[in-house]
Amino acid sequence: MIFLKGKVLLYSCLNCSMMSVNLKAMLSAIYIAGHATESFSDFVVGHGELWSAQMLSLVLKKLGSQCCWMDTREVLIVNPTSSNQVDPDFIESEKRLNKWFSKHPAETIIATGFIASTPKNIPTTLKRDGSDFSAAIMGALLRAQQVTIWTDVDGVYSADPRKVSEAVILKTLSYQEAWEMSYFGANVLHPRTIIPVMKYNIPIIIRNIFNLSARGTMICQLPDNEKRDDQGFESVVKAFATIDNLALVNVEGTGMAGVPGTASAIFSSVKDVGANVIMISQASSEHSICFAVPEKEVDAVAKVLQARFRQALDAGRLSKIEVISNCSILATVGQRMASTPGVSATLFDALAKANVNIRAIAQGCSEYNITVVLKEKDCIKALKAVHSRFYLSKTTLAVGIIGPGLIGGTLLDQLRDQAGVLKEEFNIDLRIMGITGTRTMILSNMGIDLTRWKELQEENAEVADLDKFAQHLHGNYYIPNTVLVDCTADSDVANHYYDWLCKGIHVITPNKKANSGPLDRYLKLKAQQRSSYTHYFYEATVGAGLPIISTLQGLLETGDKILRIEGIFSGTLSYIFNNFTGTRQFSDVVAEAKQAGYTEPDPRDDLSGTDVARKVTILARESGLRLELSDIPVRSLVPEQLTSVTSAEEFMRELPKFDYNIAKERQDAEAAGEVLRYVGVVDAVKKEGCVELRRYKKEHPFSQLSGSDNIIAFTTMRYKEQPLIVRGPGAGAQVTAGGIFSDILRLASYLGAPS
Repeated sequence: MIFLKGKVLLYSCLNCSMMSVNLKAMLSAIYIAGHATESFSDFVVGHGELWSAQMLSLVLKKLGSQCCWMDTREVLIVNPTSSNQVDPDFIESEKRLNKWFSKHPAETIIATGFIASTPKNIPTTLKRDGSDFSAAIMGALLRAQQVTIWTDVDGVYSADPRKVSEAVILKTLSYQEAWEMSYFGANVLHPRTIIPVMKYNIPIIIRNIFNLSARGTMICQLPDNEKRDDQGFESVVKAFATIDNLALVNVEGTGMAGVPGTASAIFSSVKDVGANVIMISQASSEHSICFAVPEKEVDAVAKVLQARFRQALDAGRLSKIEVISNCSILATVGQRMASTPGVSATLFDALAKANVNIRAIAQGCSEYNITVVLKEKDCIKALKAVHSRFYLSKTTLAVGIIGPGLIGGTLLDQLRDQAGVLKEEFNIDLRIMGITGTRTMILSNMGIDLTRWKELQEENAEVADLDKFAQHLHGNYYIPNTVLVDCTADSDVANHYYDWLCKGIHVITPNKKANSGPLDRYLKLKAQQRSSYTHYFYEATVGAGLPIISTLQGLLETGDKILRIEGIFSGTLSYIFNNFTGTRQFSDVVAEAKQAGYTEPDPRDDLSGTDVARKVTILARESGLRLELSDIPVRSLVPEQLTSVTSAEEFMRELPKFDYNIAKERQDAEAAGEVLRYVGVVDAVKKEGCVELRRYKKEHPFSQLSGSDNIIAFTTMRYKEQPLIVRGPGAGAQVTAGGIFSDILRLASYLGAPS
């Protein structure tokens, strides 16, 4: 310890390099006796401090400083306690310190740490963390302006940085907060170190001897009304700490209610076996008491309780003494939690959305900490989840993109362009942690640089593995909210949705295969979504970027009844029939649409009507109808003779031979003042759907489209006379990716981001 013009710095070393005569005699005695008493050991280990202080004092003298060294055994008087600790005698120590100063005036004093004496002047130590403790004691005796503890870290972290990679250094902690964190295992200070300085409101600074540029953490008394600003204190919740290797003991029974002394009997029995109770939680009905003890002590605790309450168990007054092994404690610490509404709600919401089950809860009336017991396997996930909620952006999402093709690639570009704005203005932090195609994937622990994602696919790709991909996003990172965005049209990918939702992974997709596939799979997905905090969004499955699904859900949720949904759902077929006018041939318009990129590589995929049928199936199911895709009759525009041709090129060559039939339908419609439109219909009254080519009057809204626009009319009890119409672009990578992006932002809003 160095006293330098009123400042206290710790200097401690326990390595011996020389031996005094008294020490040599003591070691000889220990050798002869074959063992060492505690007082002998204290005498021996204290010499490291004595020699270190003397050597440093000599160095400073040679550098020209007026310096002397202090053997604190002459000054610090402590009383040993039954718990193998010591209590400082401040009155006697202050007397001896004043006496020592009267004999040793000096500008700089090098004082030993860790060692002291008993009232009988027997050398002793300050036990575990004694060097920090001695610094705090001397700071209090000297009424120092501050005490600095020099260590090998930059300060106190908001969580264990080995478990939470984005834990931050705290600028300040109150004495009470530091005390709570120490109790729950955080590497701050031993609680007893804080006691001496608290009395005189002396700040303790934790600093890194190897990084002098780091400001460190100040532990001091924070006024309750202190405002937090850019220079001041962190969030209401300061930090999180965990204790592992615990077991929860639950004593339960109706016979406990109203019976005085039950708790006393329980804990006196626990004391008898020397077990340490970490946390206690009791139901207000007095029906049960549970408490946490170290795993290594639980067998002895269970055994003594079974013996102590055998009669009550046999008589049924107690129903069980239950041991829940493999538990951990997660403590949330903050002085201002008591005066800030919503902290507990935010904490439990974060745990719930991370699918973490809480086994027990304890909170003191001071609300310096909220303690929860959970399964040890969930501890790190829980720690990351709550730290993320209080310390990261308001909503941080780990995003995985499946299918970086036309739509997925466009979405990645949109995310790249908007990421900064979302984080800065809306506090939404979207981190793309993985991108996978059918053959290769790239993974990241910090977030993929979206300005280089295509190059990274070439440089860092590994073999695609969808299970590994999902596990990486959900299990290997501190972000608790995970969303997988499926931009494919792959049935195999859609088959994973249910398992992902069960694991707490949110799913967003334009892939129609899940919601239009087997009805039982669709019902399972919807049931899982309703029964959990996991979200499943699929706006872009119908109408690309148009709000079709959300409009339908909004009508139903507000009590409206769907009568009929009718619409032009295919941007490709909308373009074809908007341009199939006059004397133009149907095959020419199809070729034009293919050339413009409106159709699939094989136009039969569009002309078959299957895609529209899938959309009709989805809307029918969302309306409450239990229809299979096979229940939807479809008018295919592919001539039957061309369904089996081997290539798209051959199909296009043969298609002109069949122009006559559909040209005749157009002529008949035009003669009646009507136009042809390819539509999908959901009839909720008749509980059926269909996909067909229909005729509409030229003044009908469906006749007024242009380009590849979609239009959907909702006829409901509220909108019975005049249907509610949604119209706009219904095809193209930009609008489809935009619809997916909207679902991502919708998810962020559900998870707490500002809407």
